[in-house]
Amino acid sequence: MDDDVKKYKQYLKSAREGDPQGQIDLADCYYHGIGVDKDEVKAFQWYMKSASAKNFSAQNDVGHCYQNGIGVKKDEEIAFSWYQRSASGGNYLGQINLGYCYQHGIGTIKDPNLAFLWYFKSAEGENYLGHDYLGNCYQHGIGTRKDHGIAFNWYFKSANGGNSDGQNDLGYCFQYGIGTKKNDEFAFQWYLKSAKGGNHWGMHNVGNCYKDGIGTMKDDEKAFYWYSNSAKEGHDMSQNNLGHCYLNGIGIKKDEKRAFHWYMESAERGNSYGECNVGYCYENGIGITKDNEKAFRWYLKSAIKGNINGQNCLGNCYQYGIGTKKDEEKAFITYLVSAREGNSNSQNNLGYFYQNGIGTTKNEVEAFNWYIKAAKNNNKKGFNNLGYCNQRGIGINKDSEKAFHWYLKFAESGNSNGQNIIGYYYQNGIGTLKNEKRAFKWYLESAEGGNHLGQYNLANCYLNGLGTKKNHDKAFEWYMKLSQLGDINGQYSIGYCYQHGIGTTKDEEKAFQLYLVVAKKGNGNGQIKVGNCYKNGIGIAKDNEKAFYWYSMSAEGGSSIGYNYLGNCYKNGIGIAKDNEKAFNCYLKSAEGGNSIGQNNVGNCYFYGIGVTENHEKAFQWYSKSAVGKNKNGEYNLGNCYKKGIGTNKDENKANYWYTKSKERRKSIFPS
Repeated sequence: MDDDVKKYKQYLKSAREGDPQGQIDLADCYYHGIGVDKDEVKAFQWYMKSASAKNFSAQNDVGHCYQNGIGVKKDEEIAFSWYQRSASGGNYLGQINLGYCYQHGIGTIKDPNLAFLWYFKSAEGENYLGHDYLGNCYQHGIGTRKDHGIAFNWYFKSANGGNSDGQNDLGYCFQYGIGTKKNDEFAFQWYLKSAKGGNHWGMHNVGNCYKDGIGTMKDDEKAFYWYSNSAKEGHDMSQNNLGHCYLNGIGIKKDEKRAFHWYMESAERGNSYGECNVGYCYENGIGITKDNEKAFRWYLKSAIKGNINGQNCLGNCYQYGIGTKKDEEKAFITYLVSAREGNSNSQNNLGYFYQNGIGTTKNEVEAFNWYIKAAKNNNKKGFNNLGYCNQRGIGINKDSEKAFHWYLKFAESGNSNGQNIIGYYYQNGIGTLKNEKRAFKWYLESAEGGNHLGQYNLANCYLNGLGTKKNHDKAFEWYMKLSQLGDINGQYSIGYCYQHGIGTTKDEEKAFQLYLVVAKKGNGNGQIKVGNCYKNGIGIAKDNEKAFYWYSMSAEGGSSIGYNYLGNCYKNGIGIAKDNEKAFNCYLKSAEGGNSIGQNNVGNCYFYGIGVTENHEKAFQWYSKSAVGKNKNGEYNLGNCYKKGIGTNKDENKANYWYTKSKERRKSIFPS
């Protein structure tokens, strides 16, 4: 016969003889299944026998049974009445539970003052658990004024008395500087004492310390160990964190099915973080078959409990129609609730809604204000959006220096898109001093982070010697990486490299094939290049009609350069019948699109009366626009206008100025 069975039989004999303590011990055996099969009904019956004999400890146990429906129908009012009897008899646990009922309104009306009073009575009896509850009252101002210094002292008494809850709470005080100086090492030591005493929150917090290196060396395996111990004891927050470990391979091999299992364990115990993460798993098919409707239901459960992450995810569901009907107004309201509670993703999302008038009236000032809040909470997207607002003048005056500031934060957060933007700002001196070396550095970081635009700009740096030594081989290498990923810019640039023998052997046929791939994807520049290849017989047999077709495709796609080439075709009869009026119209569309070559050609049309009535004043106007756009021919023609008084008054100084500009530009293009 083992010891547990012997104890059970002894307690049974004592209980039947009417001993109240024996009755409690027997009830404990039935409650925990010690030496006998677990039987909550019998446990309750024996607690009641002892309680009826005015055993104050048993009265507390009966209250516990009624509060939680153990062996009897749940009834919080009756639970409250039994806690009253136990507390009035001086039982410290009864006093604590009575205080808890008053604090949370269990079986009675909420009354923080009476909660504090009963916690205080328990603490007066040198009860270390009562000390902890009293510390909690002073920390949060429950039934008394908030006083972190006094809270710390009560936690300290509780912890020194060996109470694991007090030890955990004392660790929390040291970690966050509550009533004492912040000290991570002391925090870790007290959490560890609490954990070794079997406290689930203590175990959880020790796991956090090891995971984040708080007061001790970072150790993912030890973090996993403590989360695992606490989780197996049913601690819902640790179960959630254990899921996180399995999902991300922290201290254990990555296992999505186990991640989902532990998230579900946490969720089923009502943990709002676990519920949110179960939703995330269902939404993304992590460790379970993807199911958007279930994702929505779990996010809803989490959100209803006030979890701001759950609320943000629920907002996403309403915004995009994930597992529910799309409803932008509900999305807006849900983001608003979460944003007001400090969720930075919701703050950023709310800014986007205000900026674009989604689910609410458009309000760019409100958008900017919410982006500010998101950014202050270190939200990466908030950094980016604030940069964009300052760049474009959305909800705030344009300010390139502030735009640079926020984009820099975005870049420093490790975002490859932000790194590319900052490279562009340094390259062009936007909001900061021009610095090509720094531009190159940021493009390199962006490129190594897998950003296609960063890789393209890095290749351009190597091609042109911008911020680094010119290196055509490396330029070709980066363009090739992009090309192999199907990136249009990369394919176009590799075509250019093959056409001109940059970083590789010249191969016009390969160049043409690559340009054709890009052109068929609808890229205007690629279509122009294919047109040029057909027009000039580069890598393909010369064919003016096909050249005209591809120039037309580019123009139809809105390319101002394409319109200029199409104008040349109509003017010179390339692949189509000569038609000066159509030539003029094409040049005009190119010019109105800001193309300086097209602007110069419109000037020529007005000057010579090609496809339009001769008009020297309009010729002068278009040459001026072309010259301002730094077109060498436009600059030269504008010089002629000032020299000869064409469409404007004669002005030798201005004529010489524009002749010089044109000459300098030609020299830079064709160096001696």
